[in-house]
Amino acid sequence: MTARTTRRTTAKSRIAAVGAIAVAGTMLLTACGDQTKNNTSDSASAKTGDGSSASSPADLLPADIKSKGVIKVGSDIAYPPVEFKDGSGKTVGIDPDIAAALGKELGVEFQFENGTFDTLVTGLRAKRYDLAMSAMTDTKERQEGIDPETQKKVGEGVDFIDYFTAGVSIYTKKGDDQGIKTWADLCGKKIAVQRNTVSNDLAKAESKKCTGGKKIAIEAFDNDLEAQTRLRSGGADAGSSDFPVAAYAVKTSGGGKDFQIVGDQVEAAPYGIAVAKGNDKLTAAIKAAMDAIIKSGEYEKIIAKWGVEAGAVTEAKLNGGS
Repeated sequence: MTARTTRRTTAKSRIAAVGAIAVAGTMLLTACGDQTKNNTSDSASAKTGDGSSASSPADLLPADIKSKGVIKVGSDIAYPPVEFKDGSGKTVGIDPDIAAALGKELGVEFQFENGTFDTLVTGLRAKRYDLAMSAMTDTKERQEGIDPETQKKVGEGVDFIDYFTAGVSIYTKKGDDQGIKTWADLCGKKIAVQRNTVSNDLAKAESKKCTGGKKIAIEAFDNDLEAQTRLRSGGADAGSSDFPVAAYAVKTSGGGKDFQIVGDQVEAAPYGIAVAKGNDKLTAAIKAAMDAIIKSGEYEKIIAKWGVEAGAVTEAKLNGGS
């Protein structure tokens, strides 16, 4: 994800320390998120449902997934470099590469299915997907099924296995920053964002602070690429998304001539793989597999391939978001 609140948010922002990230070997993206707090779960030596010790992450998988040999992954596949379609139509990016490594560890295939970001959590509840993996920020609201704006419970919530850290950035047309350096500078201006992301939530929250009737005009789209198109065409003054995504857009759009990042990234927080509440065996298996690929060095190779080493974690946390 923006840091998608749902960061890509179904509901609220990624909130943690300001941090950084590196994208595409030429850009240094700094980030520091707190991955050391909150509960953890058993990893490769986790217990199975009957209390016996599991010898490998694959032993933890639910029987129905083992028999199918497939884990269905809901994802908004329009968020480069996290997940996107390459020129041949193949799903590529950080998340697909990590999923492939997890699949080898678990002995199953991860199949990505495209969906709009704000429907991924409901897709988990409806059992269309086994997991949601889509630059989704791990937040307490998502864990508990709380709407971030109304603070009312709207669902059962999900469990997260955290695997990366990212913050949120603002970007403008190159050479035309409109005087924008901070979120407060957006008062009286228009911003293009992806719907239900942390960027969307931050814009709403900042607009409430604006004085003199100069609110932020917020235009929200189904995916981040549509928001970029709006800014590129001059229909907005700024855009916002997760720092690695914003940096990738700055580097690649128009050969690097379309956009520029302004100001510092904010709200660094963990991306998490989402699992519907109650699927404890699957949650334990994914966490154990993630810890295994971190320990083996495979995770580090993937993160380095995409130039995002500064967002790497050293351990998979369970529900580590705040």
